[in-house]
Amino acid sequence: MFAPLFEPITINRLELKNRIAYPGLALLYSYDGRVNTRYENFYLERARGGAALVTVGPVGVDFLGSGLAALSLASDERIPELARLAETIKAQGARAWVQLHHGGAYVFPLFIDGQLPVAPSAVFSRFTGVTPRELSLEEIDGIQEAFARAASRAKAAGFDGVEILGSAGYLITQFLSPLKNRREDAYGGSAENRRRFALELIGRVRTRVGPDFPLTIRMAGDDFVPGSNTHTEMPAIARAYERAGVDAINVTGGWHESRVPQLPPELPRGGYAYLALNVKRHVGVPVLASNRIPDPLTAARIVREGWADMVNLGRVLIADPEWPRKAHAGRADQIRPCVACSQGCMDQIFSGKPLFCAVNPQAGYEGERPIPRTATPRRVMVVGAGVAGLEAALTAARAGHRVEGYEKGGSLGVQVRLAGVPPHKQELFELLRYYRTMLAEQGIPVHLNTAVDIVRVREVSPDAVILATGALPTLPPIAGAHDPGVLSAWKVLEDGLPLSGTVAVIGGGAVGLETALYLASRGTPPPEVLHFLLANQAASVERVRELMFTGPARVSVFEMLPRAGSDVGKSTRWVLLENLRRFGVEILTGTQVQELSPGRVVYARGGEVTSAAFDHVVLATGASPVDALAQELAETGIPLVVAGDCAGPGRLEDAIHGGFLASLSLG
Repeated sequence: MFAPLFEPITINRLELKNRIAYPGLALLYSYDGRVNTRYENFYLERARGGAALVTVGPVGVDFLGSGLAALSLASDERIPELARLAETIKAQGARAWVQLHHGGAYVFPLFIDGQLPVAPSAVFSRFTGVTPRELSLEEIDGIQEAFARAASRAKAAGFDGVEILGSAGYLITQFLSPLKNRREDAYGGSAENRRRFALELIGRVRTRVGPDFPLTIRMAGDDFVPGSNTHTEMPAIARAYERAGVDAINVTGGWHESRVPQLPPELPRGGYAYLALNVKRHVGVPVLASNRIPDPLTAARIVREGWADMVNLGRVLIADPEWPRKAHAGRADQIRPCVACSQGCMDQIFSGKPLFCAVNPQAGYEGERPIPRTATPRRVMVVGAGVAGLEAALTAARAGHRVEGYEKGGSLGVQVRLAGVPPHKQELFELLRYYRTMLAEQGIPVHLNTAVDIVRVREVSPDAVILATGALPTLPPIAGAHDPGVLSAWKVLEDGLPLSGTVAVIGGGAVGLETALYLASRGTPPPEVLHFLLANQAASVERVRELMFTGPARVSVFEMLPRAGSDVGKSTRWVLLENLRRFGVEILTGTQVQELSPGRVVYARGGEVTSAAFDHVVLATGASPVDALAQELAETGIPLVVAGDCAGPGRLEDAIHGGFLASLSLG
């Protein structure tokens, strides 16, 4: 089924063992531009997992292009440390690539000692909030030479190939874009002039590394920025790259400032493969597809149907570096899934912090968090089968302990199941698929519909207990909150209540906003109906959009803070808010709800008290730990570790990492 992924392919004269690439992604494991053991351990695992091509990067070519926030090949002194990294990758049977980078206007002044970033023109950057300084002709020449010298250093360090980063809104795309390039010299104006910088740069690199050294480029398939290049212009740009000397073209989505989602689960699986196909139809070199290719079936289909010659698995291989080996061995059900949450990867990087993974507690901690085989196996009782308990059970079993799980409800991962109900959150269900598979593979029994109290613990008589009993919704100190007609968001999501008419959601955090989106989207036509209407011209585009975003419920969200969604990651918050806007959800911030009843909300806003009628009222006002058993267990003397929401309500990564670390603490 996945055979197309595991056929060899040649780039220039270099053979790759399969069609899977790990692309360059910022990690921020150092702030001095140097390789350290954390980088080495990270790339070692991605190479060991079976990818054919592992890209180190982005790697800066000069200081103003990346500062100290990225690895650097700006000087010869960096060659030895990059050589060690190349050898680490190649020793595992993968081909080692370097991605050369210059951010242009996308470099934050913080990373370059407060200096202004440089760009083709002094055009304000929405991404950084800064207007860059326009490059002189001498500086343009210097940057091109910096790329060529860095490529030469990469070759000297033993890398198998070099990729030029020409996507995501960085310097090369800024030169290509009529929106960002306002120059009136040979590097601006016409499309030919705007390509000049990139083509000269490619030519210099090719001359420096020679004809037989693989050279690739990563390009946008569509900038997805009004006024910039679209899919219409990209084939001509790709053809120019091929003529200039690149051996493969790596096609991704748009820019960091695009208002079209590039990575979150709103983008369907393989949703940007069409951009790769658009380029592939016009060039003769191999083409790579990118963005949201989480599963082997999607990846194999892209290659088999000719959309692209290879696939990039970025965040996917962060979540599970053994994805290629598992797929090749027919163990795809054992792949730890990327759920496209962006919480540990993109949110971290955009905040200037080191990357980790919400669902893989070892990613970024490969050296610090091995799972040692215990010398003293214990009988471990895990109470609670949410993701904290599931991860704890799995990790303890891998360490050699004898594990049994207990869950008072009738299914695994109750909160994850609820979190996966709102639109575009269904990838979370893959976590439960993974844990079910791995529990069976490790032979871990989980007793469902089994409440645990101190009597049962004593009956089981374990050597250690991991308590992961989760949390329950909190009722706020608001008059009427206890009224039986006032619903909780958890109840709405769990029972799929078909609320219509006017609905008030109290609480504008992540749970409240996603519940509001769920309610507002209920009753809208499914995608296949919308496709039918468009394909048969049975309705206008305007009418189809109206049907897409108009359901039977009209939803209002009440949030006491001045900003809604403050607990939503910065890379996805704007997407969630835009979806809410499309569905006509009203968000009232700075609003203090004073009284509730099943049909009315009394609230204060802007110094005025207002009463409004609603058909339904839904509470999304937080959660409280379920930790009573912990206090009783503390008196028994049985070793106890608390994990997940019962230790304190948190996010997905808090639960999974907490469960993992709880098991490691058993020794």
